[in-house]
Amino acid sequence: MLSQQQLATMLSLQNKMNTKVNPQWLTAGYGYLRAAMVESVEAIEHHGWKWWKAQQKDLPQLQMELVDIWHFALSASIIDYQGDVQATADALAAQLAQTSVQVQFDGTDYHPEQQSLLDNLELMAGLCAAKRFSVPLFMHIAGQSEMSSDELFRQYVGKNVLNFFRQDNGYKAGTYIKEWHGREDNEHLVEVLAALDINHEGYADQVYAGLAERYPA
Repeated sequence: MLSQQQLATMLSLQNKMNTKVNPQWLTAGYGYLRAAMVESVEAIEHHGWKWWKAQQKDLPQLQMELVDIWHFALSASIIDYQGDVQATADALAAQLAQTSVQVQFDGTDYHPEQQSLLDNLELMAGLCAAKRFSVPLFMHIAGQSEMSSDELFRQYVGKNVLNFFRQDNGYKAGTYIKEWHGREDNEHLVEVLAALDINHEGYADQVYAGLAERYPA
């Protein structure tokens, strides 16, 4: 389960990134759960669902979609609590502390632990379309996708910090260099993340510093 510190770190990073994009993001009316719905459908595509042809589940891509969904879900949650990051963290922690996962949708009770990953992805997409999100369902889906809470945290922070780093180094102006020393920035990110302790209080700052150290002057 995600720790209180991990939740606080992710919510703080999400709030900062959204504010960087638009200081008035809380009242801008962006469709964060609509975006999560679209990403859920893309996750279904990476899982494979077509019974009339051979398909192979692409687990790394599915996990990446889950990280994107989590970005949007955190944003929607912060809005629910009027921008109060601490209150949002407390609410999410309470949801994660539930002993059993049950989702009621369209008058029917669903038990994700009794359903396949594909059916749960479909359920999540349906909830998002109805402007709802279940954190326990999402975490169960992450587990079914072989993604621990620590791995979700690691990938989330990595992608968020890389987005910050790109913005700070001219991404919007078109001056950012995406390939460093013959490799793309996301490849450098993987190596930076592998060398750090995710439980360190300043983990996100360490990731940023690691990228800055490698970036060509």
